[in-house]
Amino acid sequence: MPLQFELCPGRMIGGNHPCFIIAEIGQNHQGDIEIAKQMIKMAKDCGADCAKFQKSELEYKFSKPALARPYNSKHSWGKTYGEHKRYLEFSHDQYRELKKYAAEIGIFLTASGMDEMAVEFLHELGVPFFKVASCDANNFPYLEKTAKKGRPMVVSTGMQSMETIQRVYKTVREHNQNFTLLQCTSAYPLDPKEVNLSVIKEYQKEFPDVPIGYSGHEQGIYITVAAVAMGAKVVERHVTLDKTWKGNDHEASLEPSELAELVRAIRLVELAMGSPVKQMLPCEKSCHDKLGKSVVAKVDIPKGTELNLDMFVVKVGEPKGIPPENMQELVGKKLKVDVKEDDSILGNMIE
Repeated sequence: MPLQFELCPGRMIGGNHPCFIIAEIGQNHQGDIEIAKQMIKMAKDCGADCAKFQKSELEYKFSKPALARPYNSKHSWGKTYGEHKRYLEFSHDQYRELKKYAAEIGIFLTASGMDEMAVEFLHELGVPFFKVASCDANNFPYLEKTAKKGRPMVVSTGMQSMETIQRVYKTVREHNQNFTLLQCTSAYPLDPKEVNLSVIKEYQKEFPDVPIGYSGHEQGIYITVAAVAMGAKVVERHVTLDKTWKGNDHEASLEPSELAELVRAIRLVELAMGSPVKQMLPCEKSCHDKLGKSVVAKVDIPKGTELNLDMFVVKVGEPKGIPPENMQELVGKKLKVDVKEDDSILGNMIE
């Protein structure tokens, strides 16, 4: 049984618990706290478990030259990359306001700490778990410091090799037992042929005591639903109110109707996964009564005749007789009664 743990207060993941669905708002709020609140409410209304943002302390995440470089993209909110990022970055007080709002409407809220100082703030804010973005999956000082804080961790693994993720597993597990690894390919939008859902199965074999999940950047919901069918215990998808809005992530995000359909599809698939025990179910009885086949006499068989397979045929009989899978057991036995051609062979007919 895979490891189970409490990711958020009262919400377990792993094992047979429902898949935990993260609605990644990221910076699709356009730098507007009221839009951010609308998106939190949208995530709640659609049935997601958690709304997630991205928190950076820009001077700790980027070098001065990186912040100063010109940014001329159609998605830019400023002349330099620094101006662009500052426009989209919420203050500490705004995050406190968002967390309070999320609590009021009944949805968990967290953020990816995009640098060590951001993690410090999120720890002080009291997020239920830390999300580690793919760009920090190979940042081992960051991983160690984050793991030592003791909060559960969700680690995306885009842009990394299996060797690196094996090291991630060892590094985090040394300090924190409660974490999950998400298969991820860091491209926006993601071409289906680059998704590599098969990595989920490899992670499950390589890390059998850790719940495995999926963070997707593809368009549509089908691939994410397939990930759940393959055993993903956490899924994360970017969300937006409008895919045509300015910003790099909107195109690879789900609009409200898509997020709601994803949640419904995941819950339906979970229900359909059912039990691994193969048996005839009560719901099959009516079909079996109508169409289930039995062993039937191929010819007239007198009482006392030693039975062999040439005497039998399999048909839908009336009444139901011995099931076909037990036909071989009749060989060499004798009948207590005369049986006519096309009669069902019943258990009480056998000596």
